[in-house]
Amino acid sequence: MSVDLLIPGVEIGHWTDPVARTGCTVIVLPPGTRASGEVRGGAPATRDFALLAPERLVECVDAIVLTGGSAFGLAAADGVMEVLEAEGRGFDTPHGPVPIVVAMALYDLGVGDPAVRPGAAAGRHAATNRATSADTGPVGAGAGATVSKWLGAEHAEPSGLGVATAQRGELTVTAVVALNAAGSPGPDSAGMLEEIAAGSFTGWADRADPFTNTTLCAVITNAVLSKLDCFWVAQGGHDGLARELVPAHTRSDGDAVVATATGPVPADVDDVRLLAVAAVAEAVRRAAGTADG
Repeated sequence: MSVDLLIPGVEIGHWTDPVARTGCTVIVLPPGTRASGEVRGGAPATRDFALLAPERLVECVDAIVLTGGSAFGLAAADGVMEVLEAEGRGFDTPHGPVPIVVAMALYDLGVGDPAVRPGAAAGRHAATNRATSADTGPVGAGAGATVSKWLGAEHAEPSGLGVATAQRGELTVTAVVALNAAGSPGPDSAGMLEEIAAGSFTGWADRADPFTNTTLCAVITNAVLSKLDCFWVAQGGHDGLARELVPAHTRSDGDAVVATATGPVPADVDDVRLLAVAAVAEAVRRAAGTADG
């Protein structure tokens, strides 16, 4: 299934190995796109995420990489930087522009072939073959994604990459989610919380294996926002994850959200944040295959 991103200037591409069940997803943003982000999971694998902090010098990001392969897969960002450098993109320095590429990885090594991981060539392929619409499901960073592992390995279910958009007038927020959570998504999650609160939940199993999870999320809006505003929107993205996953943000998840603002639509940051909650929650449902239709 292919989904339009609906925000001008935003392009997305994938590299997928369906046999090894791994891949990467590259989101290339228009010049001048502001960005920030937040990590709430206990086991992140990221590259250049620290520069997203509101107090850091760089305000704008050229591309976001979501990748499988655990920390090995962060090498996909090298290929993306090569493509963007050839296009003249990047943060201006006295000796030429440096493309700003933020990468986030999930752990899928135990699903397919652990010796196959996205690298620079995969990143180049995804960045070169990009479009304004996104394939979804078991593609790109979602190729080896699974969910519900906190209940035990035998309860793991396949997941994938989900894309969803929330709008209010001209204001648009699109979420791209690679769902590889320890927790469980969908209608069952609310019932689980009720049973846990009542002390009647019988689904407890061995603790989820560490470092085998992580949900990655890119939130993109056409609003005019500051870097600090983007940080608040990223927090809203995490709220969307927490609404749809039980449990969310565990010690063995590396859950990370990057929020970006391309402009030019004036907007209140709280409105954007609320749309981000809705878009991320719907993207999780679609990635898990639990959305209506």
